[in-house]
Amino acid sequence: MRTIGILLILFGVFALAFGGIRYTQREKVLDTPHLDAYADRERTVPFAPITGVVALLGGLVLVAVSKDKL
Repeated sequence: MRTIGILLILFGVFALAFGGIRYTQREKVLDTPHLDAYADRERTVPFAPITGVVALLGGLVLVAVSKDKL
């Protein structure tokens, strides 16, 4: 349980600090018989701030509870 709590804390801090995951996707924008053109598009998978808060608090609770049982 303590390991899961630590992972939740890390995810919560990451979600609050960065607000999401950014990645680049290559898309074909022109397709002709002799020429292909591609464009790199930056995409973002956003995290709601409440997601980070809930993960952080849940992780803290799990670490606190598991620490008492040791």
